Amino acid sequence: MAILSGKQTVLQMQKPSSHNQMLGRRIPHPRSTNFDVGFETPAAKRLKRHESSDSSLSRNASDEEDIRAVSPPRQRPREIPDSEAESDEGEELSLLPARKTELESALPPIKTDKEAIAEYEATRAAEEATSTDLHGRLGQRKWVQGKSSIYVDAFNLALETVLEDEGHLFDEAETAVFEQWRSLSYEAQYLYVRLFLRKTAAWHRISRLGYYGDIADIPTAAADLFESHTVPESSAVIQVNPGELEPPADTMLADSFTFADRSTDHITTLEEASSLLKLDELKVIAKDAKVQGKNKKELLQSFRRTSQRQSGIGWGGLKRSETEESIRSDVTSIDQDESSEADVRTGGATNRDSHFVRKILADTGPCIRLSAAPLKLFERVHLVFYRSTEWSEKSLTTIILARISRRVFPEYIVSRSTNIFESRSALLEFEASIRTQFRIDSILEMNGTVTREGLQKVKDIFEEVYPRWRIIVVEEQLKEDRVYETGEGAYLRRFSPAWVYTRIIHKGLYPLARFKEHKREHNLLIELLAQHLFHAARRGAWYQRKALLEEHYMWSLEPNDGRSDEAQKKHWKRIALLTCEDGLQDKECHLIYHYDLQKRVVKLEKALKIPKRQQHDFGHVTLVKPFDRYVEGIRIERDRPLSRNRNRRGSDAAPRRGGKTIWVDEREGGGECSVEAMCLSWYREQGWKGYHSEGGIVRTLFGHLFSDILFTYLPNVFQTPYQTSPLDLHTDAFFPARHSLIVHRLAALANGDAPSLLLASYNLHSENKTCIVGIDWTYTLEDLQEIVRCFHGEALSAVCMVMAQEYAQRGGGVPDLFLWREDEEGKGEEGKGEVCFAEVKSENDRLSDTQRLWINVLMGAGVRVELCNAVAREVRRG
Repeated sequence: MAILSGKQTVLQMQKPSSHNQMLGRRIPHPRSTNFDVGFETPAAKRLKRHESSDSSLSRNASDEEDIRAVSPPRQRPREIPDSEAESDEGEELSLLPARKTELESALPPIKTDKEAIAEYEATRAAEEATSTDLHGRLGQRKWVQGKSSIYVDAFNLALETVLEDEGHLFDEAETAVFEQWRSLSYEAQYLYVRLFLRKTAAWHRISRLGYYGDIADIPTAAADLFESHTVPESSAVIQVNPGELEPPADTMLADSFTFADRSTDHITTLEEASSLLKLDELKVIAKDAKVQGKNKKELLQSFRRTSQRQSGIGWGGLKRSETEESIRSDVTSIDQDESSEADVRTGGATNRDSHFVRKILADTGPCIRLSAAPLKLFERVHLVFYRSTEWSEKSLTTIILARISRRVFPEYIVSRSTNIFESRSALLEFEASIRTQFRIDSILEMNGTVTREGLQKVKDIFEEVYPRWRIIVVEEQLKEDRVYETGEGAYLRRFSPAWVYTRIIHKGLYPLARFKEHKREHNLLIELLAQHLFHAARRGAWYQRKALLEEHYMWSLEPNDGRSDEAQKKHWKRIALLTCEDGLQDKECHLIYHYDLQKRVVKLEKALKIPKRQQHDFGHVTLVKPFDRYVEGIRIERDRPLSRNRNRRGSDAAPRRGGKTIWVDEREGGGECSVEAMCLSWYREQGWKGYHSEGGIVRTLFGHLFSDILFTYLPNVFQTPYQTSPLDLHTDAFFPARHSLIVHRLAALANGDAPSLLLASYNLHSENKTCIVGIDWTYTLEDLQEIVRCFHGEALSAVCMVMAQEYAQRGGGVPDLFLWREDEEGKGEEGKGEVCFAEVKSENDRLSDTQRLWINVLMGAGVRVELCNAVAREVRRG
């Protein structure tokens, strides 16, 4: 079946909590504002930022700056509720990842929300299934409400597939858990799966689960999950992995287990119990406890502080033997007997907290939470099945929904590898490497400014991982040379611990730079560039940093061999020049880094006083500043509704930065429109044709021009017949695995073959509207043919090169408007026209890093780019 993209968390789904903290996050890298806190040296020059596919080093490293930690803009950490009461009480959560997983990207854009699923299953509710087994229901697309479900079938399909093909990855105890799972009733399985897709670490009130349409008796189903089961002793030894002393607590199977935890057995502290309450309920308890706070977070903090000031244990316990009935009885008697309540309040911290614990549990009723050890085990199953640590509820059902949809998919060879993890040990080490990576990301990104102590922790973890990384890199190179056929291992390597370790080693460059260990940093960069198997998208950043160190630092750190200081500096500047040349010649160095490497080459050649005739000439890619266009129009200003911040200074000012503005389309009907539509009308008036596509045209052209290459057979990247793209398209493994094919196609585009390639693809796929990634069938063949005739071959080739190297990262940031016009004299001839990209900006907007990068790429390829500034000559109140 399908694969998902690698995630920063181990087997995590959506929403993290105490023991499942990595859930649903894609880890960004920090942009420290107080970068030198804890250091005696002055702050280095600020880096110019951009996004790149994998890169964490800056693309425009200034000469005197130290390396910064890595990459996309910092995300605000989400506030994670401890229980379902804090978020909505419906059966679904709106915490799916903001970006698509690889599985969802490779499958067609189908409806996967609960309404679509409910609508489909409702059409089958009255039917009697002719086959009641899993594969029969999947094959005939029949589910009967209360007897079968797409969720349970998808979950069991993943389990059966993994155990059939890769059962060697699980030991005796884990296999026994799977046997106990099979023995559960359908309703118990359904309840487990639905909780599995929700906040897995949170407590859920049984009375509010709301699955009565599929579960006739929810308490009985919950009781089945609460039942204790014994498991045989495992013969597997506990594995110790680099950077990790021992596996996380609660994730190892003991002699017995339950599929779910019961609140009365596990909620023993006031802190845990109070997290079950909604804000209104918590305020009532807080009033009795004489605790104050404006919101739930403050109230919980006040509860903690109050308890910590108490004598004795502090957080009182609730005996596991106490049942719900006894709790209610105790609370009733306490409420009725004032003197008894007074005794409780004066009986010390333990009695005081126990009173409130019992009171809270009496109000909430029984609660359920999935047990940690079986949960982690099933998450491991999904890692193996989906080939990813990133998956969600949509991942669980998308394959089946794609299968039952009436779509036409491209023809390709399906090949699901069964040896992605060659042993249980390799799987466990991969999991551990993800956890170690998360520790580093937590230090660098989730706790504000990184201190010296934090950097030292990162460096210590790096030192632990480094020896193991070197060993695995050698092992993987041997596999590449002796085992894998051409391109076969490119995608599989993403599931090697070395893939994660390489990222950890890359992160280790940051503390080395901050601690001024430039010689060690330089040696590490040499090692990273010497291997060609992992994180190819970072190579450009590594070349940049290596050249910077050689230009400014290495002359004083290496023996001078009798040279004077000035001669030593020139010697290392020549080495830096060679590094830049190597980067420009490296086929794995992405195009987005070439401009900065070229700038450094020019600078070094001038510093070394190399004769003009021997200097490199990059005039053909010299960037020209985008032309500033000003388009006047009428903007409509509407009164905004008052918000919580209405009393803040400036809250009634003009539209906030980045907000959408409304304009009058004077040239086409006079109706209201967006700022992009208003500017597009102006361009049409000047003789241009165009679309407000924001990359849609570029993706459509790439899909047509590379459709045959996209679906060329490679092992492991087509694991379901319902894909619109290979699974590695959104990774940096796509380009190197097809390097020869892509380079030949780019050459063909540069030579003017785009019109014939476009027509061949359109004729082949247009009748059935084949589902191919990026292709929007609403664009007409006539327009597409005009566009490729106007698009000069070299420019189109450069744009497609960027898409092939970094499809996932460069799908966004393309200028808003795509415009073209043919020359009247050479109409219909290739190259007899012009294309233009226009980035529209109103007064509230500014360019993002990805937009600047695309503008640089387009201008470097000789494409016309304009910054279209919308100016309001009149503002009307709406």
